[in-house]
Amino acid sequence: MLLRRATLGSVRAPLCLALLLAAGPALAQPKADPDWPCAQRKVTTLGYGSFWTGPDLAEAGEWGNDREAAQLARKLASRRTELREADTLLDEFTEKLDPAEKSKRLTRVFAGVFEIINGERSTVMSGITRYAQGQRRLAERIRDEADKVSELKDSPESDPTKVASKEAADLETQFNWDRRIFDERNQSVSYVCEVPTILEQRLGEIARRIQARL
Repeated sequence: MLLRRATLGSVRAPLCLALLLAAGPALAQPKADPDWPCAQRKVTTLGYGSFWTGPDLAEAGEWGNDREAAQLARKLASRRTELREADTLLDEFTEKLDPAEKSKRLTRVFAGVFEIINGERSTVMSGITRYAQGQRRLAERIRDEADKVSELKDSPESDPTKVASKEAADLETQFNWDRRIFDERNQSVSYVCEVPTILEQRLGEIARRIQARL
């Protein structure tokens, strides 16, 4: 059955507001990028200077060519490795180093961690943008479906005492389904938006622990 006129009217007002927000509450505030749904400011690429006050990374040499430093960097960068394990891993690595090479090789470890985490973060940022774009497209479709349902209800041929046509029933079903998907996705945006921040915090904590051993 088609939605009753009063019911549809009561749904469309909050629906319009929700669709304006499209990808989450953060869109209530003006944003430079309309496809960025997060309250956090969008910073596409990180600079290592925000986390590192040690030796210049370029002068330390290519981290990927230092097999042991690269292995440790990948372990430290992985979120599967608990931060409480970082101290043990760093101590084991540092104990085996030539004192003359310690600063350079620890710098390579940080360079690897930075590159890996920054790359993961960039991938997440791109995914968030695609997420927001998908929500906007779905929002537009829901608006169109709401208008069509309303038009069918308001048409002269409409008779609330009769069984709705298959076209109208299918349209209402699709409208309800799309609205449900939109709402479920919208509820997860806050978690998604936290991921870049979590990665930044991890990078900062690892940098701090490496620098403590220089």
